Parts: sequence; structure tokens; C-alpha cells
Amino acid sequence: MTIDALPQGMIRAATVNGTAVHEGYMPGFGNDFETEALPGALPQGQNSPQKCAYGLYAEQLSGTAFTAPRGQNERTWCYRIRPSVKHVGRFQKIDLPYWKSAPNVLPDVISLGQYRWDPVPHKEGEALTWLTGMRTMTTAGDVNTQVGMAAHIYLVTESMKDEYFFSADSELLVVPQEGRLRFCTELGVIDLEPKEIAIIPRGLVYRVEVLEGPARGFVCENYGQKFDLPGRGPIGANCLANPRDFKCPVAAFEDREARSRVVIKWCGQFHESFIDHSPLDVVAWHGNYCAYKYDLRTYSPVGAILFDHPDPSIFTVLTAPSGQEGTANIDFVLFRERWLVAEHSFRPPWYHKNIMSEMMGNIYGIYDAKPQGFVPGGTSLHNMMLPHGPDRDAFEHGSTEPMVPAKQDNTMQFMFETRFPQQLTEFAANEAPLQDDYVDCWDSLDKKFDGTPGVK
Repeated sequence: MTIDALPQGMIRAATVNGTAVHEGYMPGFGNDFETEALPGALPQGQNSPQKCAYGLYAEQLSGTAFTAPRGQNERTWCYRIRPSVKHVGRFQKIDLPYWKSAPNVLPDVISLGQYRWDPVPHKEGEALTWLTGMRTMTTAGDVNTQVGMAAHIYLVTESMKDEYFFSADSELLVVPQEGRLRFCTELGVIDLEPKEIAIIPRGLVYRVEVLEGPARGFVCENYGQKFDLPGRGPIGANCLANPRDFKCPVAAFEDREARSRVVIKWCGQFHESFIDHSPLDVVAWHGNYCAYKYDLRTYSPVGAILFDHPDPSIFTVLTAPSGQEGTANIDFVLFRERWLVAEHSFRPPWYHKNIMSEMMGNIYGIYDAKPQGFVPGGTSLHNMMLPHGPDRDAFEHGSTEPMVPAKQDNTMQFMFETRFPQQLTEFAANEAPLQDDYVDCWDSLDKKFDGTPGVK
């Protein structure tokens, strides 16, 4: 994306630290960034000068408590045309009926089970924005105590016009499956397409535009501690998701007078407020609390190179800790193209029951454990302690395939995994295209037991 590709009226930094910006992004994860869209707008040597350049206001956006440990403390200083108190007025409740928050336990909906859905379709002639097109599939935990998550499908056909949004409840992990979106945020512009993801932090104001539509994808709404890179342990310093491949946008701002609607999600409820200007007015900023994008094609998987199939946790891209060591509030796991080389081993995912609950989505290609029925845009849910694993075809192939190196190609699936049971919404149970026969995919598995010693 070039400077000229920005929305009309938006000005973005052309240089960062004296270096020309061509793509509009700065590399790194968790870095302390600094960027300005106008020269000299960013104060040096202090955060809150008596008078800021250009008549700007200094304001801090805090993503953690002030006293969080240094390595976890996140905040960004913004230098803006108006302070944020001018970006909201009186609030009025509104209803976004398809966007649900936990707890959302419905007496007539059975969440206990193994479920799979076809892609949620676009309806001809239906105009949907980022807000009206959100469809919640599952919820887990409690948004009010800031634990757990929700899994959504988004359907977007129209750009938000003079409309802005932020969530006080959560950060959003966005996984496109089709179409291209633009996130115009307070801190800069992110363009997003399939095979990429974006992380939009709690409290950040943004507008979503359609670059190529219709657009569909998946969203993990994280109520708890923010996503971080997983510890690599014995893997060491490299592979998996490398910090340098995350891209943070450079400063960009709008100085525009127009009646604007600001929608806020707070404790699971939605409110609107009206102002007479654009709230995307941060001319310069520095800090480590910001939005990111990441290209999933840069994820470097590791795995067994001699025998056996490792736990799927080896494919974790991002993790949101729970406070209980080793047990995540959410793990975002990616299954992408890779070589399979393990000898005398069953290579597909094995049968298992898990303390974690797994919501999977298919971005493109065929998933090796379910070669039939799990189509791009589709989702599946295997809730906590419910058994699942390969269907008959995958089992037979994995049991008889030649033990030579094989490329798992043209495939990309992901998993939102949480320690909480995921509760189905009414939409997931009654409106989304549920595959009623999914649980039957294991019916044709044969009893292969033979009591004869030495028989395999």
C-alpha cells in the first residue's frame, strides 16, 4: 500500500525516524514504536510538554494497569487534534442482535456435542457493515470478569461511513477468509486480506472499509489478558511466529468535520454517541500498545522429524495467558503447509479428549483429519472432554500410507482453543448452516481388534 492509497482526507507519516515509509508499517512485536504524520509533532525527551507542537493534546492510552510489571506494561502516548473526551457525548443503548457476549447459556440449546458448520452464506442484496455483519457462534467465560472469549463469523459488504467503533471489553483477532478490508484506526491504517491476521487492541477506535467484497472471515474476541507470542522453550529463539514479521501501522490522521456515530461495546452491551468530527485524529504517537497485522505465510512450523505426532500446541501462533501457568485463556493455532516425514508413525491428528475447547476454521484447502465436509469458510467445534479425531478415510489413509516424505500442501486451517467450555449461540444452533450429520463421520470406523498375539 502506498501513501496515495489512503482514504481521502487522511494524512499518514511519510517517514519514520528519518526513513522513508513505502508500505506504511513498522516491523516488530511488542516494540516501543514512535511515528509522526507531521514533522516535529512527536515531543522528544518527555511525554507531556506544557504545549505540544501544532496545538495538539497529549493523551495516554493504557492497555494495562499503571503498575503492571515492566515487561508486561503497555501504553501509548497520543498527540491528537482533540482529546478523547470530545469523541463521545451522551450514550444511548442500541441493539446488535447477532453479536453476543458471555455468559450466554441458553436453556434450549445443547452445547454438548461435536459440531460442524458450512460457511455462513452471503444473502443477496443484504447490506452489512463490520457491526451489523458480526455473527457470534460461541461464547466462553464471562465478559464482565474479563475471562474467556467469543468466536464470531463476520459478513461485510459495505464500508462504515462516518461511523466508528471500539470495544472496551476485548481485543479482536481478525482472520479473513475472503475479501479485503481496511481498518482505519486511531494509530494508523491496516489493510487485511486472506492469509493475514490483525490484532485490534481493547479501547482503540477504528472504522472498517471494504476494499474488495463481499468479505467473510473469523474473529476471536479475547476478554482476558492480551495475545502474546508463546514461549518457545527448547525450540529456542527462532521459527514459529517471528516478531519481525508483525507489522504495526505508522501514524495517520483525519482532520474532518462531519457528523459521526461512535459505537462502543462495554460489558457486553452496545451504546452509540454522536459527535461532529472524525475521532481518528492522532497526528503522532509513541508506545507499545497498538494494532498489528501478520502474514500467516511467514509462520515457520516445527514438528517431528523422526517419529510420532507432536501435540498441536507446537503450532501456536499467539497465546493469551490465563494466570494458570501452561493453560491459556486462548491459543491461536495454525495448521498450514508443511512436510510430513515421521517414520512408522500415524501422521494425521490422533484421537483424543481434551481439557481445552476447540473452535476450528478453514481458510482454504483440505484438513488432513477431515478430508470430506470441512470446506473453506466452514467451522467446527469440539468442546471440552468430548472425543474427536480422524474420520474413517483419514484413519485408513494414515494407517496405510507409504512412509516417505509427503508435502501437506495448499492447506490452511486454524483453531481458537480455550480452557473454558464454549456455549453455542442461538444463531449457531438455529440459523447457521449446521451439518446435522457431522457426528456420523465416525460411524463407519471398524472394530479392528484381533486377540491373536502379534497381529497388527
